[in-house]
Amino acid sequence: MTKLAVIGAGVMGETLIAGLLRAGWAADQITAADRHAARLVEMEASYGIHKGSTAEAAASADTVVIVVKPQDAAEVLPEVGGAIRPGTLVVSLCAGLVTSRIEDAMPAGTPVVRVMPNTPAQVDEGMAAISAGAAATQEHLDHVTELLSAVGKVVTVPEKYQDAVTAISGSGPAYLFFVVEAMIDAGVMLGLPRDIATTLVVQTMYGSAKLLSDSGLHPTVLRERVTSPGGTTAAALRELEDHRVKAAFMTAMEAARDRSRALASS
Repeated sequence: MTKLAVIGAGVMGETLIAGLLRAGWAADQITAADRHAARLVEMEASYGIHKGSTAEAAASADTVVIVVKPQDAAEVLPEVGGAIRPGTLVVSLCAGLVTSRIEDAMPAGTPVVRVMPNTPAQVDEGMAAISAGAAATQEHLDHVTELLSAVGKVVTVPEKYQDAVTAISGSGPAYLFFVVEAMIDAGVMLGLPRDIATTLVVQTMYGSAKLLSDSGLHPTVLRERVTSPGGTTAAALRELEDHRVKAAFMTAMEAARDRSRALASS
């Protein structure tokens, strides 16, 4: 029976654990570790999983998932490296942490897979991009894909693309929430009650995303279907173009990519 250790029981760690349990994993297959003892008590009560120290969790597992802040990795990685058994797969959900840095803290030959997840995983609609370290095989990638498929979709990319992935899907939910916030505020400015404006915008965003996904059509095609010549949508889109909204998004994502690179090299 596969044993999984989740090091870091924050939002994303809990998201993965809850998703795996919904997908059919048994609670006794999972051990969580966290520096906050009260958090582990809460997780044990909520999900029935095991709890332990970082070393205990890592030593008991076939797969160790590290879900800590990058600034905490310097403390956590040596603990994991000193406890894991030969052949244990190490999976990192630590933003900006390159596989070589993780491998340096592990026994030689340890397979490492790097993951960039995002927060919609909380509702099983996440988007994760995974990359293999030097010793990770296709079998390891397939195993990580199976794990993360419990909370959304998974793609495999070369590690050199992870900074771009961070800028697109990792940070992407914040951009969309920002647009939703702006549209709701605009609705209020136009005279709508805030709760009505919120319902209109959220359902429009949700329905549009589902249409885009289910139809398989290019977003340009779908946009053009809404945009009648000389109509209201055309007038609105002209204002967005005049304010260089598309260029602003591109610049913003370049900034996110550059920041990801800086964090990885620090």
